[in-house]
Amino acid sequence: MKLIKEISRDGKNKFDIEDDLDFFEPDPLPKEFLQGKVNIPDISEIELIRHFISLSKENYGVDNGFYPLGSCTMKYNPKINEDISKKEEFKYFHPLISIENSQGLMKIMWEMQEFLKEITGMDAFTLQPAAGAHGEYTGLRVMWEYFNDKNEKRNKVILPDSSHGTNPASSSILGLEVVEIESKEGMVDPDKLKEVVDEKTFALMLTNPNTLGFFEKDILKIKEILKNKGALLYYDGANLNGFIGVARPGDMGFDAVHLNLHKTFSTPHGGGGPGSGPVGVKEFLKDYLPYPIIENNDEFFYFSKPSKSIGKVLSFFGNFLVILKAYLYIRELGFEGLKEISQIAVLNANYIKEKLKKYYPSQFDRLVKHECVLSGKIYKEFGVKTLDISKRIMDYGFHPPTIYFPHIVDEALMIEPTETENKETLDSFIEAMIKISEEIKNNPEIVKNAPNSTKIQRPDEVKANKELKIKW
Repeated sequence: MKLIKEISRDGKNKFDIEDDLDFFEPDPLPKEFLQGKVNIPDISEIELIRHFISLSKENYGVDNGFYPLGSCTMKYNPKINEDISKKEEFKYFHPLISIENSQGLMKIMWEMQEFLKEITGMDAFTLQPAAGAHGEYTGLRVMWEYFNDKNEKRNKVILPDSSHGTNPASSSILGLEVVEIESKEGMVDPDKLKEVVDEKTFALMLTNPNTLGFFEKDILKIKEILKNKGALLYYDGANLNGFIGVARPGDMGFDAVHLNLHKTFSTPHGGGGPGSGPVGVKEFLKDYLPYPIIENNDEFFYFSKPSKSIGKVLSFFGNFLVILKAYLYIRELGFEGLKEISQIAVLNANYIKEKLKKYYPSQFDRLVKHECVLSGKIYKEFGVKTLDISKRIMDYGFHPPTIYFPHIVDEALMIEPTETENKETLDSFIEAMIKISEEIKNNPEIVKNAPNSTKIQRPDEVKANKELKIKW
């Protein structure tokens, strides 16, 4: 597709600011603040409209196709929530509005805290963190202050080898030592855990269901191993979509949890934001939460500061519009609706796994929760890698799933269908994946040279990562 300036008939500057200061009357801006000549192409309105509509068709998103991105729930966002969040009373309220004039907004946030407490089994929540990784940092910082208050010098965080990459990053920011333990059949091995837990252990960070989609069946045993040494248990809530309404982290022994409102509770997540990563804690940690916390006294809502607060982790209160959309999602579905979300997500993930495991076998084959991890390992003998498979799926009109994660699965293909996809969509995806396996056996070059139907074929991804260009 041509650039918009290439469409222009003469390429002339159509608007010279210095020559047209009268445009800014009655108060022209000083010349030192002006850019000078602005290159606006000479095109008609219909050409402009068609140009941008054509560009929009090049975008791929969950609104126009299946997005099977594993480990990072990317599901449909109900448009009614978007519409409500754009109402003026929500969109334009100022964060310095008085408490008296913001009682309705504070009620929404207070109720959201109460909902999340009930959903997770935690005793207190902060809505302040701006995203999941920010929530991790906040939760770990709260726990750090707790140990510091007890004058316990703990510095070791334990992570399974299947953990999300943000877990070691968040730990390292706080100066904590990261110790990785090897999984056993895709789950935490209690015996391995016992070997590394000691009086210097700060916490175990655990995602449950984990990144293979498996429920950590030894979670109560894991909790006891940590508690016996005085360590804490941190819940990475990225995969709560796997059992929301069915089980609660607080009942499993977790002391702190962060949630991704922009995943589990269906608010826009693509493009780097916006997000929201509330943190919930058990009673003994609540005095360390960031301030302000919203309290309720006879239907009057007010802010309070926890007695040993770590301070603010974000300006004002948090990403309110994201919180609002998640609040609406919870109110619309209710408890039974949230439970059904997980049940359908689990059903969809297992349906895909069972249909494709013959063609993309993994070393792990058991029931999963919200996502399944397959493998393209068997196609190495044809010179085809998982990367090639993910490129080829684009020719069938689908976004590629996550690849090469978790690292404990060779040539991993990680698929999370979520609950929003129907059987017809899943069957189309399954059919495409089976066709690709047949192509590999009959004519692997088709797959190795994919994609063939996209505007850009195969960019140098290493170069793109190292030499990032964020503007044209």
